Amino acid sequence: MATGLLRSRNLWSNYVLCGYKFAVRRFSDNSLKIAKSSKKWQSVIGIEVHAQIASESKLFSASGTEFAELINNQVSFFDASLPGTLPVLNRRCVEAAIQTAFALNCRVNLVSKFDRKHYFYADLPTGYQITQQRLPIAVDGEVEYNLVTSPGKDPVKKRVIIKQIQLEQDSGKSIHDEDENKSLIDLNRAGVGLMEIVTDPVFNHGEEVSAFIKELQLVLKCIGACDGKMEEGSLRVDANISINQPGKPLGTRTEVKNINSVRNINKAINYEIKRQIDELEAGNEIVNQTRSFDSELGITVAMRDKERVQDYRFLPEPNLPPLRVYNHQTMTEDLRNINAINIDKLKETLPELPEAKRQNLMNKYGITRHQVVVLMGEDGLLEYFEEILNADKDHCDPKLLANWLTMNLLTELHKLDWTLSQNTISSENFGKLVNLVQKQSITVTIGKMVLAELLSNPHQTPNEIIASKNWSKLTDTQQIEKRIEQILAENTKAVTDFKKGKTKAFNFLIGQAQKATEFRADPQYVIKVLKDKLQT
Repeated sequence: MATGLLRSRNLWSNYVLCGYKFAVRRFSDNSLKIAKSSKKWQSVIGIEVHAQIASESKLFSASGTEFAELINNQVSFFDASLPGTLPVLNRRCVEAAIQTAFALNCRVNLVSKFDRKHYFYADLPTGYQITQQRLPIAVDGEVEYNLVTSPGKDPVKKRVIIKQIQLEQDSGKSIHDEDENKSLIDLNRAGVGLMEIVTDPVFNHGEEVSAFIKELQLVLKCIGACDGKMEEGSLRVDANISINQPGKPLGTRTEVKNINSVRNINKAINYEIKRQIDELEAGNEIVNQTRSFDSELGITVAMRDKERVQDYRFLPEPNLPPLRVYNHQTMTEDLRNINAINIDKLKETLPELPEAKRQNLMNKYGITRHQVVVLMGEDGLLEYFEEILNADKDHCDPKLLANWLTMNLLTELHKLDWTLSQNTISSENFGKLVNLVQKQSITVTIGKMVLAELLSNPHQTPNEIIASKNWSKLTDTQQIEKRIEQILAENTKAVTDFKKGKTKAFNFLIGQAQKATEFRADPQYVIKVLKDKLQT
């Protein structure tokens, strides 16, 4: 097929554009606070995850699957739906789906079937999608994930029920040019193999869904079934959200489509929960509709109503026989000779899964569950942690290092609105910084200040920053005591309040004393001097 964008009629309707403007005007001031279940309202969320299978070719054709390839450069006759072309099932996609099923504790069906799901979009040349609606490749799974509820505390273990995993084709991509009043079509993605992973509606807020998606990403990357790159569209989430009062029937649900990052999952779901609550409390009804999430405005936007059930006219795919796989009990010599898929062998080749890896890391380094969950949950952070330990000659304490990475580094990056990939601190410099804190050469507060400076000046070492800023530890006890005496003289009311038993006054004096010593004095020594001075 010739390279270039295929053209179709303009798919943007005035209705959607007007609805978009209305949504912006009405809801842009709403906060994105966590909309957890309350006494009055509870939210119920189920999700569908579309995971692109890591395969060199598509589900039913030999076309490539490289990301960001030249437009319409990975399109076969079958992908473009030329008459007479037939699907040929990709063995790699089947094996990846089976390994995913075992990793998610699903039951693999020895016989599964393909169906045609009919709908008409310009980026779907056939007018139907080949999927597994009635008899999918796997069902009845269960996954545990870790929900971090507060920094430093052990995460809460939660459980998700996986309803089914089905194999299906992806569609192409529409690029809308409003200036030219037309849409352009790229079919590179058309026919790429997907696993649709469907959960039961067991989530209550966005934080739970985000935590589960992080776990799912780890699992898929661990077994090599999907690279999990949401920014490239290889992992996309659709969330079905409804609100109801406790004890009452489930409310009308909306579907937020194609959420493309973990952070946006949290924002989109919590926004939609709040939007629905606001609508119901205003006396309005929730409309059953498909919505999208605008990450710049932080709102969900109506795409199309779903009041009428769409007739997809499912029918068995006539060009594909039932997909049959086998286990040790059903595998015969004849089947071995034709290299039939043995699911038990695939199960035996599964690598160490994330939870087992977490346990091993906890045992190896003596770190907490919270630390290991965050280290593994942030892409590249565990590798950075181990790189620092391997390069460190002064034997940095793994638990202290993990704390500085999971708490201090991520906090500073969040302030800058940076991701971990934007971290500018070399593993060598980070290890040196933690060693300075570990040896008490600098205070923890000064260490955090050095960390912020390192992000701004990555070419400098921690020691160079400390020298240039005069942040070395203050060890002159007479000078420390003199500064504390001055603080007590300047804050007589706080001294009086402390002697009356008001503990907040002591905390205030500690803060003032630390400021007076420029945070360079040992906090424990400052507290001891304060107590001694206040008791005299």
